[in-house]
Amino acid sequence: MKEAQRIEYALSAIIPWYAANRRMLPWREDPTPYHIWISEIMLQQTRIEAVIPYYKRFLQELPDLAALAAVPEDRLLKLWEGLGYYNRARNLKRAAITVMEQYSGALPGKAAELKKLPGIGDYTSAAIASIAFGEPEPAVDGNVLRVLMRLLACSDDIADPQTRKNTASVLRRFYPSGKDASLLTEGLMELGEVLCLPNGVPLCEQCPLCSLCLAHESGKESEFPVKTSPKERRVEERTVLLLQCGNRFAVRKRPGKGLLAGLWEFPNVAGKLDAAGALRAAEILGTTVSDISLCGEAKHIFTHVEWRITGYLLQCEKTSENLVWLTTAEIASGCSIPTAFRTWQKLLESFTEDPVPPGSGRNP
Repeated sequence: MKEAQRIEYALSAIIPWYAANRRMLPWREDPTPYHIWISEIMLQQTRIEAVIPYYKRFLQELPDLAALAAVPEDRLLKLWEGLGYYNRARNLKRAAITVMEQYSGALPGKAAELKKLPGIGDYTSAAIASIAFGEPEPAVDGNVLRVLMRLLACSDDIADPQTRKNTASVLRRFYPSGKDASLLTEGLMELGEVLCLPNGVPLCEQCPLCSLCLAHESGKESEFPVKTSPKERRVEERTVLLLQCGNRFAVRKRPGKGLLAGLWEFPNVAGKLDAAGALRAAEILGTTVSDISLCGEAKHIFTHVEWRITGYLLQCEKTSENLVWLTTAEIASGCSIPTAFRTWQKLLESFTEDPVPPGSGRNP
């Protein structure tokens, strides 16, 4: 069988399989362009199970483009707290403002127009255009690449951006329009998520492409897709200072640019400090410390860097004007604390009672 025919048969088999077997997910129940857009941005780098409660809470407070365009950034970041990659949220707001100003408040229906909006690239524009508007434009993510590479027993490196472009070009030749475009885009993703698994043994006997798949035919499913190893992350040591004065703890806002830009954090410095070093760092921040104790270590992994964090709890005789001093409830309700500092936030909450659940309350 020729490659083109194999792909055409495979795509035609996916549509009825997906229509009969799809999981019911919140954004599929009401697939408006706005809902599809929000879900696709949230699903970048994040598991479906983790996204669902965020998605529901986000739409409850920001049900449409106008609300998203108008939301204060601090509140937006609080709603996003825990999802990580916070520039995704900032780009959502920037794009919403652009849509309100330049597209009369309605997302454009063509991938080429969608790509002009902040935070929307090749994949997301194709996903929105095909799922929400029926444009015959393939959305190629890791799931789709895995399905296609196994189907064709193709050894092209999926870490190479050209492989993604080539795959989209091949699929575009056979892509349907209208409702079938939506079903096919969702179906390709679904197949990679639930059957053509990235880790462990793929569930080939349940797959609608089983009889067409060259990797399965040769028993080499585990050899595809081929992906070169990413560069090793650099490791950075940091020390967190949990400064306590009465029932209040010190927090501060990070700079507007760079890693975790604009989010709230507990004061911290580069390096793995001993107790004497932590005391000196606290003094530089303008506090007078009466007691200090080591309170553990933690690790947080970003895409390209790993933080290894040592924490100290420091009892302060007075507050410093260089920092913001809040109760744990005020921190939980009003400060968007990134996951890198969540260990320390939970530790402080264990010292006090009645922390306010994230996602509610005021901003400091």
